[in-house]
Amino acid sequence: MKKYIKYKLLAVFALLVLNLAGCTLGDTQVMVSAELTDNEVFKMKDEVCTLPEARVVMTNYQNMYATMYGIDLWKHEFGNNDLENYVKDLTISRMAQIMAMDFLAEEKKIELSKAEKEKVEEAAEEYYESLNETEKEYMHVKQGDIENLYRRYGLANKLYTHLTQGVDDEVSDDEARVMEAQQIFVTEKEKAREVGKQLKDGADFLSVANIYNEAAEIDITFGRNDVLPEVEEAAFSLENDQVSKRIKTEKGFYFLKCINHYNQEKTDDNKSVILEKRRKEAFDDVYMEFLDTLSSEFNEDVWKTVKVEIHKKVKTDNFFDVYEKYCNW
Repeated sequence: MKKYIKYKLLAVFALLVLNLAGCTLGDTQVMVSAELTDNEVFKMKDEVCTLPEARVVMTNYQNMYATMYGIDLWKHEFGNNDLENYVKDLTISRMAQIMAMDFLAEEKKIELSKAEKEKVEEAAEEYYESLNETEKEYMHVKQGDIENLYRRYGLANKLYTHLTQGVDDEVSDDEARVMEAQQIFVTEKEKAREVGKQLKDGADFLSVANIYNEAAEIDITFGRNDVLPEVEEAAFSLENDQVSKRIKTEKGFYFLKCINHYNQEKTDDNKSVILEKRRKEAFDDVYMEFLDTLSSEFNEDVWKTVKVEIHKKVKTDNFFDVYEKYCNW
């Protein structure tokens, strides 16, 4: 069951996180290259992602994660890779995505206006001046590198807005409705009969749940499409304090008690999620087809030497906040 948690890592736009594994860069065809210089991480068509540019994005990601979870997390495993590899992969994937989008923007004759370019320069100046000397040295970055990054992000964001401007932005309360409930889930039919009997006889739902529930949680919050169809149909017909009949599914048997059939705050949040999903689908229809036409060269040897280092004087994590301040068009 889906829990609704408000969080923000990269608020420029919500897009597909491209995978980076082996010789792939997103969904583009990649050739590991020995021709790129020690200052170039990858090349897409005639554009190069430089090492300073990649280090800026990587450093901001690493500090954002450190702020959210605590530095000790860097010592632990993160999925199939440690957190360092995850952040490095995320950096290259995002950079590849931005550059691919910029090529698509060029194809569609979308470009930044003079006023937007001036905003990019202002943003780059503010972010660069926020860096201390240790941070500049750690990322090997100059103000021109920041300008180039913001220009790329700005053009990508403009493309995204262009491709999603026709999306229906009306999301009904019913479509987005999020409810709170308590559940009892059992896998055996005999247990389901016993649960049903006790509930019918007036037993307290929570007390029965504490004895019989086999799911990880009793208290759940969910919207439509977050649960099995049989559960959704029964759940969204309940009023507050009403208990469902036994719900049979392929996985087992459910009983639900409605605690709040309409959580206003979480429903409003879910409207944003649904709308962004619509936009992403509209964007992906065009973007994914275009992505198949691109090829890239990846400087694997150079990127392998890059290490995520926790440094007490390298705290910069506001690259994306500054972008939003100036370039969120």
